[in-house]
Amino acid sequence: MTATIYHNPRCSKSRQTLALLEEKGESPQIIEYLKTPPSEAELKDILSKLGLSARDIIRKGEDAYKELGLADDSLSEDQLIAAMVKNPILIERPIVVKGGKAALGRPPEGVIKIL
Repeated sequence: MTATIYHNPRCSKSRQTLALLEEKGESPQIIEYLKTPPSEAELKDILSKLGLSARDIIRKGEDAYKELGLADDSLSEDQLIAAMVKNPILIERPIVVKGGKAALGRPPEGVIKIL
């Protein structure tokens, strides 16, 4: 089964995670999620595999987070997911999916458990 990495080549953690996957003999499918963001259904599936909520993987330091008022605790999971799909820079990276499991590459070694 092939691993998939939701990758941002400008991010050092994402590059390190990709290198680690390759060191472990993986030839992952690389999705540059800023160019090809996941759909709402795909992001919900990824979150389910991670066992996390949208709030857990939203990048709170991004300007879009503040501009869109996403710190508002009354926002639903679906509203946060929709914001992340429209503004993929808000999605924490990298995320590696393999089979029915997913892991964040923060730190990069965090993905080893799903290989």
